[in-house]
Amino acid sequence: MKDTKIFKKADNCSISADIYYQGSNSPVIIYIHGGALIFGTREWLPLEQIEYFRRSGFSIVNIDYRLAPETDFEEIIEDIKDALNWVRTKAIEWYDFDFTNIAVMGSSAGGYLSLLIGTMDIRPKAIVSFYGYGDILGQWYSEPSEHYCQRPIINKKTAYEYIGDRELTNGQWERFNFYLYCRQHGVWIKEVTGIEGINDSTALTKYNPINNITSEFPPTLFLHGNQDTDVPFEQSVIMYEKLKETGVEAKLITLDGADHAFDQNFHNSSVQSAFKEIVDFLRSHLVK
Repeated sequence: MKDTKIFKKADNCSISADIYYQGSNSPVIIYIHGGALIFGTREWLPLEQIEYFRRSGFSIVNIDYRLAPETDFEEIIEDIKDALNWVRTKAIEWYDFDFTNIAVMGSSAGGYLSLLIGTMDIRPKAIVSFYGYGDILGQWYSEPSEHYCQRPIINKKTAYEYIGDRELTNGQWERFNFYLYCRQHGVWIKEVTGIEGINDSTALTKYNPINNITSEFPPTLFLHGNQDTDVPFEQSVIMYEKLKETGVEAKLITLDGADHAFDQNFHNSSVQSAFKEIVDFLRSHLVK
């Protein structure tokens, strides 16, 4: 059964979460959707994945957050931090799940946000990153994408047709054109963060997970297809290796031949095997 709560009000924008409560003292998964911080919604999390984690004994808090470019990059990050604080301090007014045992899980940009939270002072007990990225300053995001340049080139005017002046948390698929423009022209950093990126990288370093790993980083599980055409497989590899070098527990599950968003093919045998490993990993760090 799903409950929907507003966990934050910002200006004229209310930000909501869907709570799937699994019982007293159940550990909690906070899920962050993908969409390059530009599009997407919490509704993207498939019900079959929700039910899988619920049957495994976890409560799920599936959150929205404000989207770029209408919302400033730093405010998007504040939304994620506020969601974690809400689960720990306010949600317990309604749910007696175990707010001391929280994992943060995200896909793609949600994976990036999950990894970023691992560098901050509100760390969860564990992190699961589906085809996320730990280096937003890498060439893969600051140069034109060979894969996306195979599509018809989007100009800036077309890209901005579905971009408005009001903050929003539900980014429809039409906004993908804006993302496509960013990737074809290598301008995601500038358009999403408002910072020139490579020319002013110091301003973004604190938001670049790979530059901020310490021994306090939570145990982390990475899942990535080695044929990912959107977020390079190497993005998970470099984060995994950096964590291991720092002495942080980390595991990388490679989906051989898989592209981006492989988990949408939930009943594939390799995906099923990966989800079993996710549950084992979470139980080892969250279940008393």
